[in-house]
Amino acid sequence: MYLHIGQNVVVPKESVLGVFDIDNTTSSHITRKYLNECEKNGEVINIADDIPRSFVLCIENGKRTVYLSQLSSATLLKRSESLGIE
Repeated sequence: MYLHIGQNVVVPKESVLGVFDIDNTTSSHITRKYLNECEKNGEVINIADDIPRSFVLCIENGKRTVYLSQLSSATLLKRSESLGIE
């Protein structure tokens, strides 16, 4: 099964480690540092046309990818629940 995370991008449900709200998580310096590190390593993919509202952390074949999505974390949670992802 796959999770649609916006802009015609889908990721395998098995690769999703977490879905995070940008506003709530980036208030922490630890999260900002982590996202900056991922960006420096070329692991961030921005799929948002507008300001990102969430980010999805995926690991597939040992490779970390952070997707910035314009969809809210609540919307992505509803989609994951409809697929049976918990």
